[in-house]
Amino acid sequence: MTFLSFVVGFASIVGVALVSLVVFKGLTIRVEDEEAILVTRFGKLAKVVRTPGLHFCADRWAPWVRLIHVSLARDYREFVDVHVHDAEGTTVLVDVWLEVRVEDPVRATFAVSDWDHALRNLVSHAITSIFGDRKFSEILRSRTELGSRLEAEIGDDLKRWGIKIEQAYLRNVGLRPEVERQILHSVSAQLERAKADVDERGRIAVAHLEAETRVRISDLVASAKGQYPEAVGRAYEAMSERKAVRAAYDELYKLAQLSPGRMVAFLGFDGMRAIDAMMIPEIGAGQRLNGKQANGNT
Repeated sequence: MTFLSFVVGFASIVGVALVSLVVFKGLTIRVEDEEAILVTRFGKLAKVVRTPGLHFCADRWAPWVRLIHVSLARDYREFVDVHVHDAEGTTVLVDVWLEVRVEDPVRATFAVSDWDHALRNLVSHAITSIFGDRKFSEILRSRTELGSRLEAEIGDDLKRWGIKIEQAYLRNVGLRPEVERQILHSVSAQLERAKADVDERGRIAVAHLEAETRVRISDLVASAKGQYPEAVGRAYEAMSERKAVRAAYDELYKLAQLSPGRMVAFLGFDGMRAIDAMMIPEIGAGQRLNGKQANGNT
């Protein structure tokens, strides 16, 4: 009997605790941090609870009461391969990264039925408008600027939906594969043409420089050739003032004109011609000749 009473008492306590817990949950609302809860009654918004913690709601258990949880934390949306056209009609593929936060949970819930889908359409329209007046090369060079323009372009529309855009990035800007191949071929041809132009300009510049160098060298050589006789004339003029030096120079000049391998010069015979000096026998030559004849007769 005692054990049965204990079991019944324990079961009663557990039952009361469970009922109390169910009643407590049915009468309170639990709000997490960075969250808002919209309370509607019969489909009409009754109140918005944004303060974290437990809040009393007497008719939460009623079937006509609905709780809508809305996250207020920073969130992101990524749109991959958005197809747009640039100013030249080239199809450009771009990935868009957005960081957004819900500022007004009421507008985010009731102002638009599906703001995720609406945001994608809004981004596609804004990118088309922004890229439409720029070439692909300009888009590649100014992605940061275009991201700022995208923020300004869609910021007002998102604000009407109770959403704030904090940052926008443009990533992986590219072209369709067939367009990339065409552009690569075009760039390759332009590079070849530019290389040929540079080579031709270089060849012409080198030829022009060589011609100018030859003209300059000719001028210098002609100038040097003109200065040499003038310098020699000045040297002769200075040397003429010193007669002994001039006579010695003239003597050396005459000797320099003689070719030792082809002639014999007879100098130092005063009052005698060179031909007469050549006929004079060498001293002792006759005696040596007579001696050789005497030895031969013996």
